[in-house]
Amino acid sequence: MSENQNLLAEQRRALILDEVRRRGGVRVNELTRKLKVSDMTVRRDLDALARQGVIEKVHGGAVPVVEASTHEPGFEAKSSLELSAKEDIARAAAAMAVPGSAIALAGGTTTYALAHHLLDVPDLTVVTNSVRVADVFQSAQRPSGGNGQRPGAATVVLTGGVRTPSETLVGPVADQAIRSLHFDVLFLGVHGISAEAGLSTPNLAEAETNRRFVQSARRVVVVADHTKWGKVGLSSFATLEEVDIFVTDAGLSGEVREEIEEHLPGLVVAGESEGTTDI
Repeated sequence: MSENQNLLAEQRRALILDEVRRRGGVRVNELTRKLKVSDMTVRRDLDALARQGVIEKVHGGAVPVVEASTHEPGFEAKSSLELSAKEDIARAAAAMAVPGSAIALAGGTTTYALAHHLLDVPDLTVVTNSVRVADVFQSAQRPSGGNGQRPGAATVVLTGGVRTPSETLVGPVADQAIRSLHFDVLFLGVHGISAEAGLSTPNLAEAETNRRFVQSARRVVVVADHTKWGKVGLSSFATLEEVDIFVTDAGLSGEVREEIEEHLPGLVVAGESEGTTDI
């Protein structure tokens, strides 16, 4: 059987993961026929997905890993997942940021990727509860070999709070700071998003802080790769009706995309859109 050269390994693994989650398990021979690749290629893909902790290999195939609703991976663990998808999402979302506006960036590895792309948007005021996001702007703030702030550099406000495994500051101190502010746009990463549970996270304190972010924003843009759809954390903090735009990647299956569009008309699939949605 000839190898299918049209799919990159990461795209192929995204399709495999979607198939495993949608069907509750797949067999190796089914994947070889569907993807038109060799048995060895499929097994390497399953090994890679198993190392990421998103599937469990079983005899002849794979099944999904069922996470506890309270499970919260650390920042480093999440940062190695869906890298190209996060970059695509970040580029599309950055095109929505208007120079001179006040934006909020909640914590997460996708908003961390987005922060790098926002460095070229002049005169932003950025409020964030992510230590990693704040570091991105801080490291780019000063011109090389000089003193003072780089012209057009963002003004960054880092909320206080208690640090989570996701390098995010949450709790009453963060909530109070956010409550008194107003943002043109909130860019929000999520642990999970679904039609039934809305936006959710395994961390109760983070849910409350995210709830404050949503309440303080004129527009809410969720940035999350396709693996987040259908995932549910312990605590919901917003409904889908509170989301204006969902920016995700092209790893969605047609069936999942139809389901999302039923609930979220503001869908942007990175790589298929120029990211010029008016927000």
